[in-house]
Amino acid sequence: MAVPMITLDEIADLPRGARLMGLDLGTKTIGLAISDVERRIASPLETIRRTKFTADVDALLKLADKHGVAVLVIGLPLNMDGSEGPRVQATKAFSRNLAQKTALPQFFWDERLSTAAVTRTLLEADASRARRGELVDKMAAAFILQGVIDRVATLHRTRLLESPDDDA
Repeated sequence: MAVPMITLDEIADLPRGARLMGLDLGTKTIGLAISDVERRIASPLETIRRTKFTADVDALLKLADKHGVAVLVIGLPLNMDGSEGPRVQATKAFSRNLAQKTALPQFFWDERLSTAAVTRTLLEADASRARRGELVDKMAAAFILQGVIDRVATLHRTRLLESPDDDA
């Protein structure tokens, strides 16, 4: 089964109230974030401690259903030069396997430096090492998701500027 991928334009055209869920896939955890119903703000949601694929996905999809999620935004851990390494391959494999369990469309978003940015923010906030460990994955998911939300908002503004004036 092919992964049901979605474009930024399709995300921009989602019906009102359809939420986005951000995923930061780590080897030990999956950080989750959720958008508000107006898709303006991403908020950290939860961190799933990875055990087995089926249990991880069941927990993820249960939360997606509970929050009315329409699209899964998955952070794609590209190398700094933009190339795809082993982590990208693992992410894409997770995505393909996830597609066997749900028809929810997926969208990949470049997540380079998301964890570094979040860690820097937490250090500036003087968060302890334990607190940073507790928060970093779901905050990285929110960072990834906010990037998509901001890009979609820019797309909306561009469309408004390019649309012909109906009064002319």
